[in-house]
Amino acid sequence: MATAKNKLLTAEDLLRLYGQGVKGELIDGVLHGKVSAGVEHSFIAGNILAAFHAHVRPRRSGRVGGTDGGVLIRRNPDNVREPDIFFVSAERLPLNVRVQGYLEVVPELIVEIISPSDTEQEVAAKIRMWLEFGVSMAVEVRPPQRAVTVHRPGLPDVTLTGDDVLDGGDVLPGFSLPLSEIFNV
Repeated sequence: MATAKNKLLTAEDLLRLYGQGVKGELIDGVLHGKVSAGVEHSFIAGNILAAFHAHVRPRRSGRVGGTDGGVLIRRNPDNVREPDIFFVSAERLPLNVRVQGYLEVVPELIVEIISPSDTEQEVAAKIRMWLEFGVSMAVEVRPPQRAVTVHRPGLPDVTLTGDDVLDGGDVLPGFSLPLSEIFNV
């Protein structure tokens, strides 16, 4: 029997803790705290989020969210992860459905902006986890290298640099964002 010290947390516990100022994710019911990744991280997230939003909203193709939204990807034990940015289509989550708490639908696309404290193993595990849970496109942004790697299930990874353009493929048809705009901070 679990004691108070080793009791696994639920998504509801995490939401309550957030209301008390505790930030983090749940991995198999265990709280993993999050720290600020710095202002460059925030600027890059804002650039990508704004571009996604400008593409998605007029088409009413879905919704775009960011870090504090949280995605509940599994129960018992609960896993609540916070991609830096996510897109969920109107097919998976109709626009008229109000969501309180965490998103309980796996988004089609996530963006993870790598922080200085992230290890290669952590990044690889996080990307693999998203793809295993049904994300169609995982975008990994590496600010120091000014590079973006696109991960898709069953396809080779594609790394973009320099004058390359990130496109939305079949997840966000018609979307394109030059890397120069992503890293314009």
